Amino acid sequence: MQLIADSGSTKTDWRMLADDGSVGQARTVGFNPFYQSSEQIAHELKLSLKPKVKEPVTAIFFYGAGVTGAEKAQVIMDGLKDVFPEAEHIEAHSDMLGAARALCGREKGIACILGTGSNTCQIENGEITHKVDTLGFWLGDEGSGGYLGKTLVQAYLHKELPEALREKFEKRYPNLNRDVVLENAYQKPFPNRYFAGFSKFLFDNRTDAAAYQIAANAFGLFFEKYVQKYPDYSNYRVSLTGSVAFYYSDIIRRVAREKNITIGVIMETPIAGLTLYHQGKS
Repeated sequence: MQLIADSGSTKTDWRMLADDGSVGQARTVGFNPFYQSSEQIAHELKLSLKPKVKEPVTAIFFYGAGVTGAEKAQVIMDGLKDVFPEAEHIEAHSDMLGAARALCGREKGIACILGTGSNTCQIENGEITHKVDTLGFWLGDEGSGGYLGKTLVQAYLHKELPEALREKFEKRYPNLNRDVVLENAYQKPFPNRYFAGFSKFLFDNRTDAAAYQIAANAFGLFFEKYVQKYPDYSNYRVSLTGSVAFYYSDIIRRVAREKNITIGVIMETPIAGLTLYHQGKS
């Protein structure tokens, strides 16, 4: 049996590829080697995943947030080896490589993650060949949920929203004011997650001209600052994964057409594409 994992900091989707070709699935908490040790990872897996695995495991392919190099990959692999000592082959890779393999398979393409944050890479034959890095939430992440929410809240606090949209916003967030926003931005942890929460309002009101423009401008910047900086980007299909990519797909496709960018597939999560990749079907 092979195990495939797509892990964020909050949850991990698992696929179990049995020897008879059947595919099982499970979900556990997320794992991030920046915040968890091998021992902590192993302890959680023994409780939540091991009881669901009914066959000996021969190989494990883990893709996750925080796997930024060999040292962090080893933290994950040591935890997995403790739980599945019979596994002869264990790999741990970044969530970006997982997304790219899920989206593009073994074909060449540009792969993008648009969720709470944003990320991109150029891939060919299942390996990343080039990467244009984002600058993170405060200095970049254009097109992400964090960026969309931050831009919306800025427009509200600067009194730049049209009256009808502003009234809807105040009805939904009656206790929001400058002090609350600044406290969440600068004093509390995970400001990107806080601001990403406002992107749902933007999505629900995307037929409003002002809301639509905030989203369209954000995706336009995403393409300009990242996708259009790849060499020969116009010769590649651009595929995307993540909650923002999935739910705003109509606006993303429209903005891409205006920039003569060819969109490939858009999927909410990478796990199905990763399963096909490791089955040799993509």
